[in-house]
Amino acid sequence: MKKKCRLIFFTLCICIWVLPAGKALAQNEAIGLLVQRYEDYQESFAGIETVEDIEESGYEKIEEHCFPVLLEGFGDEEVNFVPILHREYHRLAVLITDSEGKVLYKTDQLEANYRQLDQLEQPVKGLAAVSFQDLNHDGLTDIILIVNCENDTGEYAGKNYKIGDVLFQRDGQLYRDWRISDKVNRFSMNKSAELIAAYVRDGNSTEILYTATTLEELLDNGFRIIEEQNYSRDFEKQGKLQVVPGIIRMAEYDVFMIYLVNAQGSIVWSFQPMEDYDNLYALKGMTCRDMDGDGMKDIVVLARYSYAGPEGELLIDTKCDIYYQRTDGFEEDKEFEKSYQCTEKDTMAGLVEIIREYWGWPKEE
Repeated sequence: MKKKCRLIFFTLCICIWVLPAGKALAQNEAIGLLVQRYEDYQESFAGIETVEDIEESGYEKIEEHCFPVLLEGFGDEEVNFVPILHREYHRLAVLITDSEGKVLYKTDQLEANYRQLDQLEQPVKGLAAVSFQDLNHDGLTDIILIVNCENDTGEYAGKNYKIGDVLFQRDGQLYRDWRISDKVNRFSMNKSAELIAAYVRDGNSTEILYTATTLEELLDNGFRIIEEQNYSRDFEKQGKLQVVPGIIRMAEYDVFMIYLVNAQGSIVWSFQPMEDYDNLYALKGMTCRDMDGDGMKDIVVLARYSYAGPEGELLIDTKCDIYYQRTDGFEEDKEFEKSYQCTEKDTMAGLVEIIREYWGWPKEE
């Protein structure tokens, strides 16, 4: 951490050289304060030697996710898994303690603490799930963590999302493989412990959904086409293309994507209307028609998606996505969705009229 603080200090000092003297002095003081905060935080974390030190160090225990567990590398008796969250900086840490509350191992080197790079403050709101199982087939129990996050600022401010992580056992320690954590989160395999286990333990993956260049690649890796919505259309600026919606099944989830495929079988465009939802609950309809009155076919998708609520309850949303055809491809709608909230009663035919009316089309008699 001290090396990181020095690097931040050195980088920002370069910028100060070009500032007027007064501003440079103020900036220098701000950098010094930032470095001091990092060092104070690290010192407080280092001072946690028993569970009694948690509160004094600025953390609070996440009681509902504290569990006794047998971690073979820590001895023959059960130890306590104790997750803690910093009250001011919202950084997650994990403690392993003995029956007397003594800390045997601790770490704050977790994927959730890298969401806002080079910032002490993080967007962690709490733990969504914890699971203990052998993931790398070495006979030792590993730990799956799923964290709920929410940004206070930026494009995704106010939207809840999950970050997954795995702590593997080795020689009485726990370690992360950053490559695994990266893929778990980059390819949306962080929705549940079962989904993470399906990837890490069983070798299943949604990665092909984002990296495939041909329809054949998708099909060879378990992609299942939703045949009733699979058809060809002549997109004025893009030519004749096959519209291919489908899913990959992982654990209990159907991960949904839509592709546009040319006559040679190559993928020329892809869409992810599912976004951060957990599962495709039902595809209610798709249509390729001009929606905004520019004479070019657009794509409208109406579907229902499921996800786990704050208490783990099953929740279902109905969502409409519009992709407007442009001369250089497709542009996702950002305006109509602000004016209309879909419900489970909506139909594709009804939505087409509503969207066209939004764009100034006269109502059909």
